[in-house]
Amino acid sequence: MRLLLLAGTWEARQIAAALTREPRVNAVVSLARAERRPESFGIATRIGGFGGDNGFTEWVARERVDGIIDATHPFAVQVSHRSARIAADLGLDYIQFLRPAWLPEPGDDWTFLNTETDAVKHIPEGARVFLATGRRGLDAFAGLDGATLFCRRTDGREEPFPFPNGLYVLGRPPFSVPQEIGTFSRLGVDWLIARNSGGTASRAKLEAARALGIRVAMVRRPPQPSGPKVETVAEAMAWVRRRIQTSGG
Repeated sequence: MRLLLLAGTWEARQIAAALTREPRVNAVVSLARAERRPESFGIATRIGGFGGDNGFTEWVARERVDGIIDATHPFAVQVSHRSARIAADLGLDYIQFLRPAWLPEPGDDWTFLNTETDAVKHIPEGARVFLATGRRGLDAFAGLDGATLFCRRTDGREEPFPFPNGLYVLGRPPFSVPQEIGTFSRLGVDWLIARNSGGTASRAKLEAARALGIRVAMVRRPPQPSGPKVETVAEAMAWVRRRIQTSGG
């Protein structure tokens, strides 16, 4: 069975590792962009976009792909919607790996946002805000000109923050709860803005916010494509084995 694994999450690496132990699968991993700390997936890997719908369709046909596992980030919905749509059009097997969303727990003080730009409606002037949404989406927070903004970056390049009221903070994941508590305390953070990506890999910031009484502006996930979904690596691999049996592999 020829499988395309669309990666971009920590769990995608676990799925890739499991696929290497499945002799009836010939898989290729696709990354939208090079990772900060490249590490082999153990199977064939391609990096970069496909060139839109036509490019993706042509690539899948040329590579004779039988099925697609979409293990991209929950906010990479453009990729997910395209993959689900084209898989349906071509009659390919398709599954989306979507880890459960985070939910507030006792002691949490969350405000839910539909988009990042909604933050300006809730965060007051003078707030000290830690942006845990990544550097690429900073433009969405241009309206928070009365707050002090912090955003983490993982490289040491000197680059000015896009707004005069912001500052980059250097750090490399993974981060423990004590590390996050130390960072937030040192910066005097009183608001945290995060995307609801779910999972355990980046949950430490939420536990640190709870411990310090920091308010959290949680950005809701955008609508996901319709179609079959799994929440664990074991479920993804069970789906793969069912597809093999169905195809007579």
